[in-house]
Amino acid sequence: MKFGFSVINFKRIDWLLLSAVTLLICFGLSAIYSVALGRGAGELMNFQKQLTWVGVGIFFLFILYNFDYHYWRLIGWFGYAASLVLLILVLTPLGSTVRGTSGWFNLGLFSFQPVELTKIFLIMVLADIYSRHGRVIYGFRQLAMVGGVVLIPLALVMLQPDLGSGMILFFTWFISLILVTKNKWQIILIAGAVIVVFLAGWFFLFKDYQRARIMTFIDPSLDPLGRGYNVQQSLIAVGGGRLMGKGLGFGSQSQLKFIPESQTDFIFAVIAEEMGLIGVTFILSFYALIFFRLYRIATRAPDDFGMFLALFIMLIFFVQMFINIGMCMGISPVTGISLPFVSYGGSFLITAILLIGIALNINKSGSLARRH
Repeated sequence: MKFGFSVINFKRIDWLLLSAVTLLICFGLSAIYSVALGRGAGELMNFQKQLTWVGVGIFFLFILYNFDYHYWRLIGWFGYAASLVLLILVLTPLGSTVRGTSGWFNLGLFSFQPVELTKIFLIMVLADIYSRHGRVIYGFRQLAMVGGVVLIPLALVMLQPDLGSGMILFFTWFISLILVTKNKWQIILIAGAVIVVFLAGWFFLFKDYQRARIMTFIDPSLDPLGRGYNVQQSLIAVGGGRLMGKGLGFGSQSQLKFIPESQTDFIFAVIAEEMGLIGVTFILSFYALIFFRLYRIATRAPDDFGMFLALFIMLIFFVQMFINIGMCMGISPVTGISLPFVSYGGSFLITAILLIGIALNINKSGSLARRH
């Protein structure tokens, strides 16, 4: 096994994957710029920041493309431990509260959300555990170990409280467990435990606004001018776009500020309104291509660690995309989840691009292994 850096070979880059990611980023930049047109110089600054973060992400993407992914087997555990420390520190006065969630570090020029690092290192740790147990989790001891590495950061995230990030961590782990667990009764046991934990959280952990979000998700008409307002306006925007859309900068819901958090949580609604069904079809097609290429990388990985790592990268993108689009369409609760590669946000965007860089290195290693 070879560790470290290797010579960059652009011929071994998965250009279809990279192209789909680039096009999604361009769609996001277009939507962010469109929203900024109707909101002044302050919002235009967000567009400029997003461009900067894209540049930073692409720079590190090519570094990680050239960095042997086997190193992440060891680095992942150290990074996982460090992310737990950061998740603890963010709950102290060192952390900042944004929209009711104490999950940010304010570093002056920009803010940093440590849970984004947790996503990266958690899937590395899970990939290492699964690959060391022959692709199958069958014993209670193994199940407890896997559950422990997920439940610790999940509990810290829920203390912030950040329901959206908690859902991403949980469902990424749960779906992966379905794929590798030999004894399916364990899935039933976990599902039952989740119901019990949810009920306990409902009465003792969830904040009032989080309970209200869930109730509004079930029936948005319960509070159409309050908790249900975001969903109602998002649905109006999505339906108003029709086939061709209203054009960039001409969406009434986004330009007149009817849609809150239009550059982040509800950017899909902005795209649907201004680019119509055609724009939405392109967005979903690019995601489908990303998932297909990541699955292909997983099936062609040279070892189990690479296979699981690529598979979990695909899962974390899928879960986040599904929750965000579902939120805009009224089929999942409003949780503050961003749309991968599209929504405004530095730590989130850079994290997503870094994961693509790791996937590209797995693909390169698989190509070299098949050649020899």
